[in-house]
Amino acid sequence: MAYELRREDLEPLLLGAAFFGSGGGGTIESARHLAAHFVTGDYYPSDTVKVVTVEEATEGAAVMVAYLGAPEAINSAIYPLGPVTAVQNVQNRLASQSTRLAYVMPPESGALGFTVAALVAAKLGLAVIDADGAGRAVPSLPMLTFAAAEIDPRPAFLVSQGGLCVELDVTPRDTSRGAPTHQRDVSAIVEQMMRPVVADPEFGQFGGLAMWVMKPADIGRATPIRGTLTRALELGRAVQAGRIDSAAQMIQYLSEQCGLAAHAISEPGELVSAQVDTSGGFDVGKVRIQAGQRTYTVLYENESLLAWDSERAQPILLAPDSVAYYVGGEGQSIFSNGDLVQADGSLNPAIGKRPVTLIAWRAEAPLRQPGLILDSFMQDLNTLGYLGPYVPLETLRSSGSSDKGAAS
Repeated sequence: MAYELRREDLEPLLLGAAFFGSGGGGTIESARHLAAHFVTGDYYPSDTVKVVTVEEATEGAAVMVAYLGAPEAINSAIYPLGPVTAVQNVQNRLASQSTRLAYVMPPESGALGFTVAALVAAKLGLAVIDADGAGRAVPSLPMLTFAAAEIDPRPAFLVSQGGLCVELDVTPRDTSRGAPTHQRDVSAIVEQMMRPVVADPEFGQFGGLAMWVMKPADIGRATPIRGTLTRALELGRAVQAGRIDSAAQMIQYLSEQCGLAAHAISEPGELVSAQVDTSGGFDVGKVRIQAGQRTYTVLYENESLLAWDSERAQPILLAPDSVAYYVGGEGQSIFSNGDLVQADGSLNPAIGKRPVTLIAWRAEAPLRQPGLILDSFMQDLNTLGYLGPYVPLETLRSSGSSDKGAAS
């Protein structure tokens, strides 16, 4: 059922979305920075946003909107200027075709993705659809259900904060839409074109992206993963209200309220290092957690993709399955990869020596099925040094259950 998202809802929304973002989806810092300026005035005509279900999205077309680029670079944004201009370009293009744009869609679950979608909708008088393309955050466009559903990626606009607009037009070979096998390749081509653009000094490692225009008949098949915005909002509210104040309670909440069989894949440990290199529109790095003699290492490309336990001969998590940090003790308990490190490269002092636990759960079914999405995840895992097959979380847990001292 449709409902209104208000200014005070953005904090719990971005907190919950950050948890489901598997370490990525933009930083909490960048989302908070944008949310802090969400007030009725010269920029925003209203401080409320309508949220609708997929089934309710029947009054016009929808488009995916997002920031594309390195999370650390996006932290400086005050207003979502690039994403708003990108969507306005889509609006104008559709209007010339006598089609009305009524909805925006976040690309993925993540603090920035949900916040940007809400703010763009508020600025332009649109509604947000309660769904996204992955149920977690992802490093590249071919990992989204919009790509797997072969939604035509034209038009696709990438806009800098300064207003420089680039339209990417990958014209199909055969018919106006192209053969299905060709359309599956288009999102990868667009991705490869966009990354050098955002790396240009004019863009400063990030830009606003609007692509995958969906008419009502397309929205349902392109969004099998639904209710994710509401899921994030409710989790954030539970955290704020103090109903979740330990890793065990988070796991219980995910099971009872979200239907997710989540597990702690590490013992509670101390965050000892977080390395990051920003280039080509990605934050690439490693996070290390020390728990006694064990070292847990998370490798990420904006989003966490791979986790190791120093006492295991194989990974303890492989994307597309998700992993999140839960930080115990007093203070904020949810952090993205980008929130672990400060601008000067030092560890976030808000974490200090508080216990950090890795909580993992299975990816949504569309991400685990053989095809474009899973293949794209495996390509990224290859770049991180993992050359084996995808092994589901439950299989990794089962094979590691006999390890001495394995975390449960």
